[in-house]
Amino acid sequence: MMQLPDIASHFAPDSQSPLKWVGMEKIALPMQVRCDQTSVNINTLMDVFVSLDTGAKGIHMSRLYLLANEALAGIELTFAQLDKVLKEIVASQQGLSQSAKLVIKFELPLNRPALKSSYSGYNAYPIELHCEHHEGKTHCKLISTITYSSTCPCSAALSRQLLSETVAQQFATQDNIDKAQLLEWLKGPHGSVATPHSQRSYAYIEAALAGDHLPDLAHWLALFEETLATPVQTAVKREDEQAFAALNAKNLMFCEDAARRIKATLESISEVADYQFKVEHQESLHAHNAVVYDRKS
Repeated sequence: MMQLPDIASHFAPDSQSPLKWVGMEKIALPMQVRCDQTSVNINTLMDVFVSLDTGAKGIHMSRLYLLANEALAGIELTFAQLDKVLKEIVASQQGLSQSAKLVIKFELPLNRPALKSSYSGYNAYPIELHCEHHEGKTHCKLISTITYSSTCPCSAALSRQLLSETVAQQFATQDNIDKAQLLEWLKGPHGSVATPHSQRSYAYIEAALAGDHLPDLAHWLALFEETLATPVQTAVKREDEQAFAALNAKNLMFCEDAARRIKATLESISEVADYQFKVEHQESLHAHNAVVYDRKS
């Protein structure tokens, strides 16, 4: 059989410079992740890279794809499996590389019950898993996005003040306001003198994981949804919408309030070695967004 040329191994590079990461992006792979003690099927887009040492023209590109496909397609993601395949990827380059990296991106579908009614529906949570192997050690970082509602405390206070003033004007001639009359008035269109502004908001959380295991993603996401208290809903009937309005009223928050809640939760998780995050409130009052950036170190 005719031997095919191997350019990467037998031809000198144009420059002797090492390269940080060389590889492939957006490899489609079906996998599984652990959620609530069960495995959930996911469709991922995976990036795979290795470093390139001085003196080598190029890496063995096809070996990255073949190894990742054989080792990860259809399996449940675990730290042990990721550590194993990263080591194999470095070894596959036959001395050309010292480090390897995997970036796995997917949307995790989770069923969420309605607040009051018997209905439920699915939310899709964007997840990224970044894993690097260098100097014999593997480190993983989890990136997740939480979508929630935020109601402005200032706007709520101004709305309450305007309602109070309107009630005083409406019943100005009465020394004692009839309770039934007041309740009937409040239930009508006049009761909505002003409403506080709310906005769809996002928490982008990057957590460097300590130890040698990956968290249960359903528990991870639920923890931050409970922290923020007003995650976006799926199936919604009128009773659910009313319950959601009540949740927002109980959890009025500026972006600073949301950021401090998230920070406190991250500080409480022993499995998190380091973190950084961004909170983004997409204002309905302004054409610009209110944001907070923070990190541990």
